[in-house]
Amino acid sequence: MTPHETAAALRAGTPLVDIREADEFRRAHVPGAENRPLSRLDAAALPPGAVVMCQSGARCAPLAAAHPVLEGGLAAWERAGLPVARDAKAPLPIMRQVQVAAGALVLAGVLGGALVAPGFHALAGFVGAGLVFAGLTGFCGMARVLGAMPWNRRQGA
Repeated sequence: MTPHETAAALRAGTPLVDIREADEFRRAHVPGAENRPLSRLDAAALPPGAVVMCQSGARCAPLAAAHPVLEGGLAAWERAGLPVARDAKAPLPIMRQVQVAAGALVLAGVLGGALVAPGFHALAGFVGAGLVFAGLTGFCGMARVLGAMPWNRRQGA
């Protein structure tokens, strides 16, 4: 469904289910959408006729046979000029934090290796190996560590 078709369906009472992770949802979401992260989703428990959405539409592919999908996800919704509830104080989603941290560590390793001592290249190699491991296993140690940081803990939790 296009963003405008989805907006009309939402106004008519059709449930909109956002399958992005909770940290992504807290940062920005369609007002009135319900958050049910794909990582914990019981697809059989989705409301009948619910429209599903994610950031770009790609994560919704497994649900598209049974539910209408917001074409282009939240990104398309925003491009269409439709309202988005934002919490600028919410931390960046964990995976974006991982990208920033990994990129900074690799850059530090490369620059340190070039400008200080060749041993610093090992830092870049270590981070690269961690990213390969995360991609192959689905376990990202850096995401776990970042998730435990104080800025990622919910208030009152």
